[in-house]
Amino acid sequence: MKINRFEDLEVWQESRSLCKKIFSVTNQKPFKTDFKFRSQILSSSGSTMDNIAEGFERGGNKEFLQFLSIAKGSCGEVRSQLYRALDFEYIDIMVFEELLNDSEIISRKISNLMLHLRKSDMKGPKYRQP
Repeated sequence: MKINRFEDLEVWQESRSLCKKIFSVTNQKPFKTDFKFRSQILSSSGSTMDNIAEGFERGGNKEFLQFLSIAKGSCGEVRSQLYRALDFEYIDIMVFEELLNDSEIISRKISNLMLHLRKSDMKGPKYRQP
């Protein structure tokens, strides 16, 4: 399958889904009233999907790798914040485990995409000859 848009990337789709789940969880009390923490975890989850998109749109593998690295870091930040949300009793163990699992899968997929790009001879679409 040829990927023409970042929306075609499974890892972006899954990052978007995680972001939506986190929004839903943080929109409930008591999470909803911790404005700073809520903003932080929403920002981290959004950063994951946004950096995948931005890197893809740059059109070069080196730039894409750089943005994927940032996305992976943001995904790790989400995981850390999920532990904090559990510790603060903002989420229960079942919600925690589901979101943690989602974030671990996304992190592995980002790593696999990075590995694929490093091994690729193609430099990216912006380097194609007309």
